[in-house]
Amino acid sequence: VPANIAFGIGAAFMIFSAVKVVTTKNVVHAALYLVLVLAGVGLDYLLLQAEFVAITQFLVYIGAIVVLFLFAVMLTRAPLGTSDDLDNRRIRPAAILTALVLLVVTGGSLIASFGDDKVQFVTPNSVATVSDSIFSTYLIPFEVVSVMLLAALIGAIVLARKD
Repeated sequence: VPANIAFGIGAAFMIFSAVKVVTTKNVVHAALYLVLVLAGVGLDYLLLQAEFVAITQFLVYIGAIVVLFLFAVMLTRAPLGTSDDLDNRRIRPAAILTALVLLVVTGGSLIASFGDDKVQFVTPNSVATVSDSIFSTYLIPFEVVSVMLLAALIGAIVLARKD
């Protein structure tokens, strides 16, 4: 089944990139690895035949959010090269233990909730249905997130500004 093979390759690629996001000592490289993780999520949406959500993932998250991250890094004058301040070896075992506990709890919850359920595709996959759900039920959270991103950008500019 080609979709399963594509999903497996994409999942391995995303896991590798996600690990690199949190283990790299270069902030800009971490943002670029995040681009790869978000592209993998877009691939997952394409495999689920949710083209509208996939294109939104590519445009909004890769095109806007990561650019916002890089813009904030450059405005706040974060070190652009390798930085040893980004690694704290003393808390690494606790971080690994926490990640494993979260993996077990999340996996157990998913298995307990869905078990052997199969994904039922609804055809046709209507863009109108998706847009109605986003811009009716979730309109207020959508706008709140946009205002929060704007506030974060303004905060980065204020912090980076020379007086």
